[in-house]
Amino acid sequence: MEEITNLIRNLSVEEREEIFIDIARMLEGTARESLVEGNTHFAAISNDMAEAIRINADELARDDPENAELVLQQATAIISQFEAVHPFRMVSMAVH
Repeated sequence: MEEITNLIRNLSVEEREEIFIDIARMLEGTARESLVEGNTHFAAISNDMAEAIRINADELARDDPENAELVLQQATAIISQFEAVHPFRMVSMAVH
């Protein structure tokens, strides 16, 4: 994840925006998983950050790259924190 934040300066605006959207999706996924596990506080933080990134993805991609790097570092820290606590996630084998 840290490689992404270091390379963001070299990317085009469209590529930066795609990265922000992908990070927002990852945060939404961690929010769903933590909500299922009953950790509503972490789910709310992840979901709120994902929503803020998704709404402001265009501005983050076009404006100051330093601020964009900070946002990406914060988002990757939240994802890394979740992955550290949950290294082996349950995979549903349910057929709907």
